[in-house]
Amino acid sequence: MLKSLFVYGVLGVLLIPAKCDLISVCVKDDNDLRVDCMVEPKPNKINSYEFSWSSGSKETLINTNVSGSSADAQFKDKSYVEELELQGYRLTLTGFRDKLPHNTTYMCKISGVPASVNVEKGG
Repeated sequence: MLKSLFVYGVLGVLLIPAKCDLISVCVKDDNDLRVDCMVEPKPNKINSYEFSWSSGSKETLINTNVSGSSADAQFKDKSYVEELELQGYRLTLTGFRDKLPHNTTYMCKISGVPASVNVEKGG
């Protein structure tokens, strides 16, 4: 009896689902930067989004649909955002592969819910 309780107790711990990262960053084969923000949108609501990055103490807005906010001029016509099929939004930034800061925190907010990840650029 005690042996079976131990086995079930261990299995119960192993079956607990892990929480996935809410944001992922990668450079695609065509050298575009892609940032996926998998924050769950709010049902029955038009969702707002903001994508930005921070290097050092400066945060720069890359793309947004929030009224009254605007992206930094260097990103005009170089970024676009699309809604992902299951949940969240994807930012694609073109022409910045060689201009990416070395140690950068990428951030997104979907309807005010934030997510971020720190990325160190390799050689």
